[in-house]
Amino acid sequence: MIQQLTIFGVGLIGGSLALALKEAGYCQQVVGCSRNSKHLQRAVDLGVIDRYTLDPAEAVKGADMILVAVPMGAMQTVFASIADHIEEKAVMTDAGSAKGSVIAAVKAVFGEIPAQFVPGHPIAGREKSSVEAALADLYVDHKVILTPLEHTNLDAIQRVREMWQVAGAEVESLEVEQHDAVLAATSHLPHILAFSFVNSLAESAQSDKVFHYVAGGFKDFSRIASSDPVMWRDICLENKQAILSALDDYQQNLSNLSQLISNEESEALLEAFTRAKTERDKHI
Repeated sequence: MIQQLTIFGVGLIGGSLALALKEAGYCQQVVGCSRNSKHLQRAVDLGVIDRYTLDPAEAVKGADMILVAVPMGAMQTVFASIADHIEEKAVMTDAGSAKGSVIAAVKAVFGEIPAQFVPGHPIAGREKSSVEAALADLYVDHKVILTPLEHTNLDAIQRVREMWQVAGAEVESLEVEQHDAVLAATSHLPHILAFSFVNSLAESAQSDKVFHYVAGGFKDFSRIASSDPVMWRDICLENKQAILSALDDYQQNLSNLSQLISNEESEALLEAFTRAKTERDKHI
């Protein structure tokens, strides 16, 4: 049971967690904090949070669970603003998509990683990131990955694990480097490809006609290009090396396909497409 959950960044991720915990009766009070009072008041009006403050120090007063769910580029600023005000009982966690970057930000602020900090990443989302998009069931049957360090407090890990489980998530653990490599391939790369795909069509000579005649395949593939540009800019910069590696692998595969099409290698193309269909159908 959480007495007070303080959320920095009350958008889709933080808002959905708040709604899930409220619905389950697992959290007595949810406090929101950001720089936008209009946005926070909207969260109150929607019943996502109980109250808000623009003062980070005030926000963590009385909190026994703190979630930092701001864009990657703002993580260090948030941690710096609360470092001297966190209560002894409080557990800190985050929702950042690049764990190496988050851990570096925390270390830069605290000098070392506090034992009560549990790095985390919910693998769920929608193309809309505002608090209006928050859903109480967003995390049901979705994974949340924790990347605790050797000295992370075991009780803190369990408290964060239980919080996400109450929200309906399946909680797993990975090493930091493994998490960042896997997510670069399965989440970050698809978003980059979607952005690139839409930009490519928008810049073509036939862009007006292309967008006029879009079909289901375009809508399915391009949906995540409607995601928050600021968030994805930050992710690209904060998980740079893993993303570049994934991009290199993809570009090599795309080059191979281009060669097969150019050479009209029918059987090889069929084999490549069949392998892709088999792999996807096996896992999804």
